[in-house]
Amino acid sequence: MNIVILAAGMGKRMQSALPKVLHFLAGKPLLSHVIDTARTLSPQKLCVIYGHGGEQVPQLLQAKDLQFAKQEPQLGTGHAVMQAVPHLDDDVPTLILYGDVPLTTAASLQRLLDTAGRDKLGILTVNMDDPTGYGRIVRDGKNGKGNIVRIVEQKDASADERAIREVNTGIIVAPTRQLKTWLTKLSNNNAQGEYYLTDIVAQAVADGVKVVSAQPDHVWETHGVNSKVQLAELERTHQRNIAHALLERGVTLADPARLDVRGSLTCGRDVSIDVGCVFEGNVELADGVRIDAYCVVANTKIGTNVHVRPYSHFENAVVGDDCIIGPFARLRPGTVLAEDVHIGNFVEVKNSEIAAHSKANHLTYVGDSTVGSRVNLGAGTITCNYDGVNKSRTVIEDDVFVGSATQLIAPIRVGRGATLGAGTTLTKDAPADKLTVSRAKQVTVDNWQRPVKKK
Repeated sequence: MNIVILAAGMGKRMQSALPKVLHFLAGKPLLSHVIDTARTLSPQKLCVIYGHGGEQVPQLLQAKDLQFAKQEPQLGTGHAVMQAVPHLDDDVPTLILYGDVPLTTAASLQRLLDTAGRDKLGILTVNMDDPTGYGRIVRDGKNGKGNIVRIVEQKDASADERAIREVNTGIIVAPTRQLKTWLTKLSNNNAQGEYYLTDIVAQAVADGVKVVSAQPDHVWETHGVNSKVQLAELERTHQRNIAHALLERGVTLADPARLDVRGSLTCGRDVSIDVGCVFEGNVELADGVRIDAYCVVANTKIGTNVHVRPYSHFENAVVGDDCIIGPFARLRPGTVLAEDVHIGNFVEVKNSEIAAHSKANHLTYVGDSTVGSRVNLGAGTITCNYDGVNKSRTVIEDDVFVGSATQLIAPIRVGRGATLGAGTTLTKDAPADKLTVSRAKQVTVDNWQRPVKKK
């Protein structure tokens, strides 16, 4: 099939210079959600119609399987589809989607495609208690029964037509050869002065093409975004759906309403997540992981039985089994922790590997380092990895004890079993199995007087 995504709308109610379809929902642009769903249907042609915002849309979302066509000026949905005509394969149906309707599922779209087949015009419809603003589905029978004969827009509808509860979602699939013909016959003789795509329904009826309908699994699949209020409402809908799916898979959520997943979250058995946590990109939580309140985890893999204490931040990290992290810990890109590593409060690790059973429990920075097993990094330890131009590496071998308030000036190596006394500034390699201390001699000055503020 061909798929055309209409994404040219200005979105004045968004009150933003950013094109409406590029506003984010769950960590990615609205339009990206629609494109990702479209790809699951394996279309032969996938064309995006853009307009408002100029080249921002194709520049941000360009991909080998996408074709872009610009609608300028913007003269309605029918005019928008006209811009895609050169890209469409006549021998397969064309499905029309909307770049500001991000939550339509592939299952609902497939139901529409199956209903329409290759030779019918299919419309995704929903029944609404309050259909205000939507185009009404007009059928030739009584009480909303019979065949679809046309769609009438709100502004052009009579009082009886406005009472109809079945509405058009805008999502349509049509045989492409006929669609191209119908588009050439559209008129803008209506209240808006626009070329309505919905007018092809009456043309299909006139040509003897059967018009059929299908309905989505949920009404929210058809909700679009025209304002920041609607964007926030859809965000909560999407997050609620994610939370429900996690609960069904056995994940314990302290409060399903206070969870944000902005990407993919994969959880094993007996995982528990406290309130206010944010998961970005691709995150994997193995069996028995416990995430305490207000943590942010991005593109990270966490092993079994790990406990992440509150207010910790992970980015592009790998955490081994049985680790304890936080509170207020930060694992930056390139961090790899082996099993049973303890990273405590106000400890930052960047581009470093820390082997099994090692600990850095307080106020420590480990950057560009390789840390062995059973190493203890005392409070206030800093690996000084940056000289203002270059970054250098620190190597700490197994069974090292580093005293508090120690600075290791990279590049440097601390031998196996070494002990560094508290307050040491290490500028040369420390030998294995020995105590290395670097301190100024302690001096007490007799008869010294503390300065007094002058009156």
